[in-house]
Amino acid sequence: MPSDAVLYQAAALCLTYPDDDLIARLPLLREAAPQLRAFTDHAAVTPQRELAAHYVRVFDPGNRHSLYLSQWHDGGTRRRGTALVRFQDVYRRHGLECSGDELPDFLPAVLEFTSRTGDTGLLTEYRDGLERLRTRLTDYGTPYAGVLDAVCATVPAPPTAAPP
Repeated sequence: MPSDAVLYQAAALCLTYPDDDLIARLPLLREAAPQLRAFTDHAAVTPQRELAAHYVRVFDPGNRHSLYLSQWHDGGTRRRGTALVRFQDVYRRHGLECSGDELPDFLPAVLEFTSRTGDTGLLTEYRDGLERLRTRLTDYGTPYAGVLDAVCATVPAPPTAAPP
């Protein structure tokens, strides 16, 4: 069974927009992360244009399937800005920067960070949001639900508070 780091990196790729790079990597992803085979097999036989249209439909903000973890906890409130800064601070403590067009709480970015560092703190902290996203994707009937199933199966439960 592959390590969680491999799974997190593979899941990060599966949860990004299905471009030529993802399509080219599907055979490698299939072998490296067998937990994702339902998704990779589906993606391999689905025309790329159809796969891309499905991705846009599933992750359209109106469908309430946000890949931005802080939205599950803070929504559109001011606290979300603070959460985004905290994500950046966590990345910087590990010598990494979130670059590109996405915000630092974008699930594929968090999965890649976790894969590179082994630090599951952000996934653990936002586990409730991951579970809610997993449930909504399952209810929606999308193959992306299997990717969240595999990720959620590895994320530790948040520590419980000690009784006073």
